[in-house]
Amino acid sequence: MSATMISDPMVISAPETQPAATSSILVSQSEVEFAICDCCGLSEECTPAYIERIRERYHGKWVCGLCAEAVKDEIVRSERLVSTEEAMTKHMNFCKKFNTSGPPPNPTVHLISAMRQILRRSLDSPRVRSTPSSPTKTNREIRGSGLARSESCFSTLSGS
Repeated sequence: MSATMISDPMVISAPETQPAATSSILVSQSEVEFAICDCCGLSEECTPAYIERIRERYHGKWVCGLCAEAVKDEIVRSERLVSTEEAMTKHMNFCKKFNTSGPPPNPTVHLISAMRQILRRSLDSPRVRSTPSSPTKTNREIRGSGLARSESCFSTLSGS
């Protein structure tokens, strides 16, 4: 991992009740490092504390947000119970295979085929309701059917 430190000091004045010698305190803003993903090679600007949390979560490896979502998706899609480490290994193998394959001979056909594969995977994945407030059949039955048409509007538009 390569890292570049960026640090901007900031001066904060203390209230007037304190002596002049301690009236300003030097506070350093968060340092920012560029971290390179161990899966795909993408680099992101992150604080050292964030990088450490991610490394703890992914067994010492730094994983970008996109790959972290892919690892979570791998865990959810798996038919058997899969550990984070297994899912990450599977995703890292996928990234390695993808990066060594080179550019496709026909990018348009490759994009269409990739989108087809994503659509099929999303249709095969178990359904997880993302928001608890989304409407359900029981909510519709309680509130009624909403707006219902009593007749066609074309008769009023053409003959009136």
